[in-house]
Formats: sequence, C-alpha cells, structure tokens
Amino acid sequence: MASEFSGLGIAHQGRFTRLKWHRLRRSFKDPLFSAGVMAEGFRLGASTELDLRVRADGGFVVLHDEELEGETTGHGLIREALPETIRGLTLLEGGHPPILSEDLATMLQTAHPDALLQFDVKDELEAIGPRGMDHLADHFAGSSSSIIVSGADLDLIVAVKHRLPGVKRGIDPTGKLMDIYRNHGLNAVETDLRADIAGPTEPDTIYLAWPLVLQAARDGLDLVGLCHDVGRLVDAWTFNLKTPDAGFDEAEARNFSALMALKPDQITTDEPIATERAWAAISA
Repeated sequence: MASEFSGLGIAHQGRFTRLKWHRLRRSFKDPLFSAGVMAEGFRLGASTELDLRVRADGGFVVLHDEELEGETTGHGLIREALPETIRGLTLLEGGHPPILSEDLATMLQTAHPDALLQFDVKDELEAIGPRGMDHLADHFAGSSSSIIVSGADLDLIVAVKHRLPGVKRGIDPTGKLMDIYRNHGLNAVETDLRADIAGPTEPDTIYLAWPLVLQAARDGLDLVGLCHDVGRLVDAWTFNLKTPDAGFDEAEARNFSALMALKPDQITTDEPIATERAWAAISA
C-alpha cells in the first residue's frame, strides 16, 4: 500500500514548512545522488539538494568529494576529469552512474512548477573560472525559477547573481556564526548575520544548522525571525531521526517541536517521509 506521506513538507498552524531531500534522498535506504529519486522529486514538486563539483571541461558533476575515489569507481581530482571519463564510472553506493550537469539541465525541463533544486557548489569561483560560469549560464538560465545556488565561496554567489540573475541564491554562515557565538556572544552573531544578509550576495535563503537556531533562541535571539524581518527564507539543516521507522524519540520530539515553533521555511533531512510521519504522530 502506498504511503500517505510524500515527504514534501509539514503543515502547522497555518504555515507550510518544506522538507528538503538532502543529497537527493527520501530515506537513508536511497542511494546517494540518484537520478531516479531526483526525477520523483521533480514530478512531485519537492525541494531537493545535491552537491556539484566542476570538471576539467568547465561542466559539473553531482558529487560531494574533491576526488573521484571518495564516491565513485574512479581516481583522481574531479576538476581534472573529462565528462567521457566520468560517464564510464559508477557510484560506490548504489552502482549508478554519476549525474552530469547536462543531464540535470535536461531533467529540469520536466520539473513540476513547485520543484526547487539546490545546487550546493563545493568548488570556489577561482576553480570554476569563466568556462564554468559560462556552462551554468548556458545550461540553466532557462530553468532559473527551479534552482537555488549555494556555496561556501561568497564570491561565487555574487558571480551567480550577475551571470544568472533569475536564479535564487543561498548562503550558509553557520560555521562563522558559531565561532562568533563562542568568542564574542549573541549580539555579535546578530550583527554579523545582518551584515551578511545586507551584503553583495543578496541571498534569498539563509542556511543555518538547527542546533545553532535552537541554542540562539534559548539564549534570546530568534535567528529565523531576524531573517524573516528582512524578507529572507530560512533552511534549518540537517535534522535526521536516529531510528526513522520508530519516529521521534523524546529528545527529537522536543527539539523538532521547538524548531517548528520558530517557523523555518524549510528543514533539511535525509529522511523526509519518516520525518513527516513522525511529526504527524506527535502532533495528532
């Protein structure tokens, strides 16, 4: 019998919080970065996420690590590999071929209007270079409403703003904010986050680790509310259940309820269906 849960999100108190499929997964049982799961997400209108690495020709491949041997049957740096080489490889988990950016561009043409695909780009702008930016513009400008680009390199996000102005942009200042929190306190966190939001990236979405969001709220700073006040969306990452089939344990239920009370726009998880089901069980 089909599940009554889709993993798309959670309706609560008049709001809808999307559940983002981390690494193209609906479940830990799914292989990493599967084209089949991505196609299902596109069909349903899900919010999904994948990692991108630049290839030797300026195109991209859906992988996380810098070297091919981290996730595939290949060897060497991805940025030195040509697409024909990568097409001959398989992922160690799942045995399917890696997804190339050309494949992404083709599949995006069939996506549901509500579908949103996050490109979490792992390389810096210097490594991507003009050819990489040309590739993104040539292949994805027509699908701009279905894409959000994020990355650790803020120069890259600024470059995306100029080359693909219709594409949404996201930044993740979590690591920096946690250091500021430890060393300078909560007021400094607020000051720095406001500066990032007002900065040249002009982000649409702010990605924040959910433990940081909850700890700041306990100490008196609503990071989600701060972002909402200036018109930005918030993704709280990555909330995974220890035992997905069993639902939330007591601590997970407490933390997830506290997170939902802060009204994030999206929660990242590798178990969206189990998370939706677990929430239904405790909120019934």
